[in-house]
Amino acid sequence: MKIQLPKPQPGDIKKVDESDRPFGKKNYIAMACCLALIVIGFILMAGPGSSVDGGFNPDIFSTRRIVIGPAVTFLGFLLMAFAILVKPKRD
Repeated sequence: MKIQLPKPQPGDIKKVDESDRPFGKKNYIAMACCLALIVIGFILMAGPGSSVDGGFNPDIFSTRRIVIGPAVTFLGFLLMAFAILVKPKRD
């Protein structure tokens, strides 16, 4: 059994109002900033491994890689949740 749907007519397509959209311009800007913060956090955590073959390099335990990078990334994820949940102002 095949269901026939009516063909859309040129006047059937309607433009979505700004008030019907789930996010506003400020939400998208905030989400982009949070995404940039997350990427910066991952870049701070990145770095070279041990430069000595079979040896130990204490740089892998630097404050930048184990404290600052994860904190910036966590802050980015936390702010991203707020950027998604905040309702845009409707006029």
